[in-house]
Amino acid sequence: MKAWQLIDTQGIGSYQLNEVEEPEPGPDEIRVTISHSALNHLDLWVSQGLPAPKHLPHIGGADGAGTVDAVGDEVSGFDIGDEVIIDPSFSCGECTLCRNDEIVYCDSFQILGEHRPGTFTEKIVIPTINAIRKPTAMSWEVAGSFGLVTATALRMMERAGLKPEQTLLVVGVGGGVSAAAMELGLAMRAKVYVTSRSQDKIDWAVEQGAAGGFLSGAEFGAEMAALGGADVVIENVGPATIRQSMRAARKGGRIAICGATSGSKMELTIPSLFFRQLELIGSSMANHAQFARATTWVGTLGARAPVSKVFDFTDLPAALEYLDAGEQVGKVVLRHEG
Repeated sequence: MKAWQLIDTQGIGSYQLNEVEEPEPGPDEIRVTISHSALNHLDLWVSQGLPAPKHLPHIGGADGAGTVDAVGDEVSGFDIGDEVIIDPSFSCGECTLCRNDEIVYCDSFQILGEHRPGTFTEKIVIPTINAIRKPTAMSWEVAGSFGLVTATALRMMERAGLKPEQTLLVVGVGGGVSAAAMELGLAMRAKVYVTSRSQDKIDWAVEQGAAGGFLSGAEFGAEMAALGGADVVIENVGPATIRQSMRAARKGGRIAICGATSGSKMELTIPSLFFRQLELIGSSMANHAQFARATTWVGTLGARAPVSKVFDFTDLPAALEYLDAGEQVGKVVLRHEG
C-alpha cells in the first residue's frame, strides 16, 4: 500500500509517497481503509522538526475516517464493513487516569501523526477505543476532518464552562480549532464574536451566524470590552494576541488557550489578571468521551464542520502549501478514494 512518509525535517518537501507494508491488526485492534483524512498545522510543524518525530520515516496525519477491512482477536462491537471515524488521542490505557478517561494527563499520551504513524496512508491499524461509528448522514469529507479540531475546541469550551446566551470571542477564526469553536458556540446558543487578520474571514463568520468581528491587528480587546466583554475567549495565537484577549474578557471571564502559533513566551500583566478575577485555562486535545460528544455535536446537534478545500491523496504537498498559505477557512481534506 502507499503512504506519505516524512523522510527528514526540512519542511513540506520532506514528505514522500512510498510503498509500505500493509499493517495487520492485533488483539482488540481493527484495520481501517481510509476514505478521507485531513491536514492540521501539526503536519507542517512536524515536517520542520517542531517537534521532530522520534523515528524516521514517519507517516503524518491526525484525522481520518474510513471502513473497517480487518479485525483482530478479541474485537467486539466492530465488524468488517463498519464505517468509522478515528479518534487521534492515544494513551497507555492501563493507568488510573486512563481507566477514568483522563487520558490527556497520562504520561504516555500520544497524538496520531505526531508521536505515532498517522492517517496519510491507505490503511491504518488502531485500537477499538480509538474508533467511533460514523453517523450515517455525515459526509466522508466532514467525518475525515472534524475530529482533532472540534474535540479540542469542545474541551476548551467545556473547561471554560460556556453556557447558552453567554458571549464567546474566538480569536483567529480562519484556523481549524477556531472555526470549530465558532461553530460549536453557535450550536450552543452563545453570542459569538470573532477576530481575524482577514476581513473576508470575518465576513464569512458573520454569514455563518457570528454577531460580529474585529481585525486582529487592531485593538480588538477594547472593541469587545465596549460591547460588554466576553465570558469566554478561545485563544490559540499566543503572544501576539493574549494581551488583547485578556482585555476582551469581562470581569470573571475565562481565557482558554490551546496554542501559541505566534511564539512560546509572553509577558503577563499580573494585576490585570487578579484585579479582574480572570482565569487562564490551558487545554490540549480531548478525552474519548469528549471526542464522542464532538461527533454528536457535528453529527446531530447542528455544529457545522467547515471544509475549505479537498485535494486528492496524491496531492498532499499542494494541500500542505495551501494550508501553509493561511487562506483556508476550516479544514483542508485529502480524498483517498476515487
